[in-house]
Amino acid sequence: MMHSSAADPHQPAWDLVALGEVMLRLDPGECRIHTAREFRAWEGGGEYNVARALRRCFGLRTAIVTAVVDNPIGHLLEDLMLQGGVDLSLVRWFPYDGVGRTVRNPLNFTERGFGVRAAVGCSDRANSAASKLRRGDVDWDEIFGSRGTRWFHTGGIFAGLSSTTAGVVLEGMEAARRHGVTVSYDLNFRASLWNGAGGVERAREVNRTIVSQVDVLFGNEEDYTAALGFEVTGSDANLSSLNPANFRRMIEELVLVYPNLHVVATTLRHARTASRNDWGAVLWTGGDLFEATQREDLEILDRIGGGDSFASGVIYSLLSGGSGQEAVQYGAAHGALAMTTPGDVSMVSLAEVQRVVQGVSARVVR
Repeated sequence: MMHSSAADPHQPAWDLVALGEVMLRLDPGECRIHTAREFRAWEGGGEYNVARALRRCFGLRTAIVTAVVDNPIGHLLEDLMLQGGVDLSLVRWFPYDGVGRTVRNPLNFTERGFGVRAAVGCSDRANSAASKLRRGDVDWDEIFGSRGTRWFHTGGIFAGLSSTTAGVVLEGMEAARRHGVTVSYDLNFRASLWNGAGGVERAREVNRTIVSQVDVLFGNEEDYTAALGFEVTGSDANLSSLNPANFRRMIEELVLVYPNLHVVATTLRHARTASRNDWGAVLWTGGDLFEATQREDLEILDRIGGGDSFASGVIYSLLSGGSGQEAVQYGAAHGALAMTTPGDVSMVSLAEVQRVVQGVSARVVR
């Protein structure tokens, strides 16, 4: 179904290498961003979150390719990432010019939302160190060939950071394919990244080129439409239009254009309120469509990172030799659990994911 690991007589250095920006998330807790007087700091980033969850929840060996500015904020990010257990040997450090005039560490202010009040995110990330990366900055043949990895993951957030980052994504994917490494990509469309850089049309142009190099594709309904231009038919105004039947129709069109795709997966979410969502997922592979257990009226503490946790659960299962059905169940269960804790990153264990997959109740575990 997917490429094998790089042919090497020795064990690869990593199970997965991710490419992406890591931001310092400043969380006002139960307050609003504009009324807060104190914030709790977390690290987070769409691509990094996947690598961290695979390390901390699923016990795999992961690394992150990113860039950080060498100042106290950068070392706070480093300390947070060290706690996450992701290998930082591939991180590039940029010198600090004293005020961040040319390069800086990115900030992400995020309030969780509650009830009828939706979650709100406000990023301060222009000229971030990761956005300065360009072709030639990363020795991909060293990473995928000499050292070795089984899987390469990146996404549309990093691709949209600057005029150079999509080139880094493609360079990494081309090298991964040369070395027989499985490539996954999360569309993760963010309008704020494209508004001043050509808008939706430019996003589609970039993403269409990238997806032609991908084995495993993640996204939600809005991602497939905004990032690739594939419309979902049969919409229901009251519920998510991306029900399994509609998803199958879209996939049939998608794989005709991108026959390189081996797996396509998405979460199914209907936000009743900010703190109660219907939550499910579907995954297509080999012509078959698999559905996760639908969780109606799921209670949400912090929804940020739910999609990244879904992706990491799917990747873990596929790396472990799981079936399409097992992969979508692990992804949906891990995503649901990740949204019960604060911050972007997963704080759950493999045993907890397995309990949810098996349908075990949420009674106290003593």
